[in-house]
Amino acid sequence: MKKKRVWAGFFSLALVMGLLSGCGGNNTASNGGTNSEGTATGDNSKPVTIYMFTASPEYTDAFNTYISEYKKVKPNVTINLEIMQADYNTVLKSKIAAGSTPDVFQTTAGGDIDTFADYSADLTNEPLASAMTDAVRSNMTSSDGKVLGLPIKGNLFTLIYNKKLFADAGIESFPKTTAELDEAITKLEAKGITPFANAYKEWWVWKHIFQHYVDAAAKDAGMEPKDLVSKFISGEAKIKDYPVLYDNFFSFIDTTVAHGTDKPLERDSNAEVSDFALGKAAIMTGKGAWDEEAIKKITPDFELGIAGYPVSDDAADSFIITGADQALRINKDSKVVNETIEFFNWLYTSDYGKNWFSEVAKVIPPIKDAPLPDLDMPKQMEEILKTEPSGDLSVNYSLDTFHQKFGELMQAYIGGNKTKDQVIPEIEQAWVQLGSAQ
Repeated sequence: MKKKRVWAGFFSLALVMGLLSGCGGNNTASNGGTNSEGTATGDNSKPVTIYMFTASPEYTDAFNTYISEYKKVKPNVTINLEIMQADYNTVLKSKIAAGSTPDVFQTTAGGDIDTFADYSADLTNEPLASAMTDAVRSNMTSSDGKVLGLPIKGNLFTLIYNKKLFADAGIESFPKTTAELDEAITKLEAKGITPFANAYKEWWVWKHIFQHYVDAAAKDAGMEPKDLVSKFISGEAKIKDYPVLYDNFFSFIDTTVAHGTDKPLERDSNAEVSDFALGKAAIMTGKGAWDEEAIKKITPDFELGIAGYPVSDDAADSFIITGADQALRINKDSKVVNETIEFFNWLYTSDYGKNWFSEVAKVIPPIKDAPLPDLDMPKQMEEILKTEPSGDLSVNYSLDTFHQKFGELMQAYIGGNKTKDQVIPEIEQAWVQLGSAQ
């Protein structure tokens, strides 16, 4: 596994926001552009409407804030924001098939950069591409070297735990091995504390957990996670040949269900955050940096900690994961592609934009020379990465078509409709059929 120790290399894109459309994204907008300070320039008289279709309700207020700010810069530009979480991918594909591709839409990074290449403006030579950190820009780049996506944030994937509840149970540090995790569970339950809050109603939380085990399995096999995922996609690999996947991953899921909040298949992301923030459980699974603000809104003085998953008996396998997993795309055939590109050049290069990430959205900035938000998780991440490697964001190497099917199969597993040995061949088949755009 590559040990990514350079701070800039850990910024990831993550969740979701809107992008605008684009036809011929390499060119500066013909009716306007940005000056050297990122200030929008050009004709302010022509009415322009940009339609953004995204999937992150947690950033609604932050998006609306920069939309309002841009209205001051470009009074003629109206940005209509639509956010949908449930069935977003299905609705987006329906819009594209109907010839109604939004000016700005969201996809995952990695393999999906190529999947939606035919609908995405080429941003390679735009100021916004130069503003991205190197690691983030690589996650926005297609196989033929074009920048086709925009990150809206850096991201971080970890277990999140309640420091106070751990202290109440006499646990001094978060477990790094499976044996230590079992001991911690025993101590928590002895104090009447439920160990795990889960959101297993959501298909996407499963990929966030699974990637930690994929990284460890690749490490054990002496290969990079990308190469292991490629072997599964080609049908060359079998889960049973990797004990961390066949045994440890399923054992962890079983443990979180047996020692977690009730009715896990009925708990969505918001319910999980609420359970955790209210102290109903000590550890939150399948989540990441985007949840801190929601937790603090419920319990402002909440003391949270972050940690890697204890995936094996080797403490070196427990690491946090950073990377860019979500992209905004500008529709290359949009009638307002130039105006859309101009808007995002402003957001990524202006002083307002640089501060928007940390002060308004309160996310890890995906661009250079921007301050970190004043939040616990980014600060802890920065400290951890000074001495420990980051895991690889291996979810990027498979398409979300696979991840969604994987989540559905795991829901069937914990619901008792399929045994482990029944669900594993279906996961392997889904990896071959849905894991790649090829």
